[in-house]
Amino acid sequence: MLRALEIRDMLIIDRLDLVFQPGLNVLTGETGAGKSILLDSLGFVLGWRGRAELVRRGADQGEVVAEFELRPDHPARAVLREAGLPDEDVLILRRVNSADGRKTAWVNDRRVSGEVLRQLSDVLVELHGQQDDRGLLDPKAHRDLLDAYGDLGARREGVRAAWRDLGAQRKARAAAEAAQAALRAEEEFLRHAVAELDALDPQPGEEVELDARRRMMQGAERIREDIAKAAEALGLNGAEGAAGDALRWLEGAAERAEGQLDEAIAAIGRALVELDEAGRGVLRCLEALDFNPVELEAVEERLFAIRGLARKHGVLADDLAGFAEGLRGQLAALDRGDADMRALVAAVAEAERVYGAEAEALSLARAEAAARLDRAVMAELAPLKMERAVFTTEIGRAEPGASGQDEVVFRVATNPGAPSGPLAKIASGGELSRFLLALKVCLTGTDSGVTMIFDEIDRGVGGATADAVGRRLAQLAAGGQVLVVTHSPQVAARGAHHWRVEKRVEGEETLSTVRAMRGGDRVDEIARMLSGERITPEARAAAEALMEG
Repeated sequence: MLRALEIRDMLIIDRLDLVFQPGLNVLTGETGAGKSILLDSLGFVLGWRGRAELVRRGADQGEVVAEFELRPDHPARAVLREAGLPDEDVLILRRVNSADGRKTAWVNDRRVSGEVLRQLSDVLVELHGQQDDRGLLDPKAHRDLLDAYGDLGARREGVRAAWRDLGAQRKARAAAEAAQAALRAEEEFLRHAVAELDALDPQPGEEVELDARRRMMQGAERIREDIAKAAEALGLNGAEGAAGDALRWLEGAAERAEGQLDEAIAAIGRALVELDEAGRGVLRCLEALDFNPVELEAVEERLFAIRGLARKHGVLADDLAGFAEGLRGQLAALDRGDADMRALVAAVAEAERVYGAEAEALSLARAEAAARLDRAVMAELAPLKMERAVFTTEIGRAEPGASGQDEVVFRVATNPGAPSGPLAKIASGGELSRFLLALKVCLTGTDSGVTMIFDEIDRGVGGATADAVGRRLAQLAAGGQVLVVTHSPQVAARGAHHWRVEKRVEGEETLSTVRAMRGGDRVDEIARMLSGERITPEARAAAEALMEG
């Protein structure tokens, strides 16, 4: 709900502070007094496109501040959270227009873009008039308006969920088809590669082991002669034999040495044990160095084969086994592809069936809601002196989507037998205003928290028709907030709160002001609207009668 509007140095307004209330707020005044400037200023702070030059002549900048009160479930709170702005009960919009054309905006003292302002304006204010731009004249919005009227949110959500599932199933099928096609293109390579890898059967760590064996066999001839000499030097005719002879000689002399040879004999014994172990090790090495040249050739052939496959497939030799397993998995997927594809096709068909059923149920519900809306609008047209007009909600087929498979257009025929067409193209200015009001009365349910503004929607009508317009505006304002700019005394008389916009001249400058109309002032203003500048007792009496009626 719009609580307050502060305007500084905008067009012909130097300073203006307005406090609005719930219910029907009426703005009246002579043509050219500045009523449209109030709307321009409000539109400016809300980020609407409007006049390029708004700053009052001689001022450095113009500024507008709008204060809104938000209830706990107001949709503006979601916009604030999405934009990372404070979500508070009071929403203050402030926008400045400098003389050089630069525009800067704040929301609750946080600087924001014009786009954030426009998103907030979509849920804060609705402007309706002969150039309605809030959806009633836009066929793209008619489907949403019909769904809101018919309370079809749950059905739409069912359709939306079915559409999401259908999209996911189609995406999965398309991905599987692409993967299957890629595998088919690589099938010959896969089968050849798997056969080649299976035939070789490389094992992790095998390349390192084969390389070590190859290097050992290649170096065997160079080291075998030295190892053989060492074995001979350690053998019975070498170190081991000499040590054995020394041990026997010392043992024979030990009895006569009075124990002085005991330690030497023990050391030689230990040395003989170590020499024996060394000799055995050397002999084992000599045995290992005895190999068949054919074995070296076989080792080299397998080593080169493993390394060649690793280079061919761009992997490490130790990763060949895992690589082969991956290729086998692709072949398995290829072999079971037909069965998987049949399952995916069946899943898509089931998702299409579910979506079709949900969309058809929504279409039927829309048709029922359209019939009710047509009857409701026709009932509203008669008091607005448009009883000969015909309103219809036309539902046609559209491309299936998240909102169903229907296209909705509001059409009118202003006279029986006349061709029907879209609202904006068929109805004249005055007729269009009344059509929009009738539609709005029917489409507005419980209070949405949106402030509705009607800009001279009663233009071109008077008498009983204007009274019917006023009654419907008051009906819309019940429990909510409506601002109406009007020249009709019948409409003004229905207002719960009334302001008069006036123009004054100070020196060479023309300024616009706003005065609250209460008591006798309000009676005089409505009397002026009835009789002109000269207010007669009869006009006052008529004004009082309108206000009481």
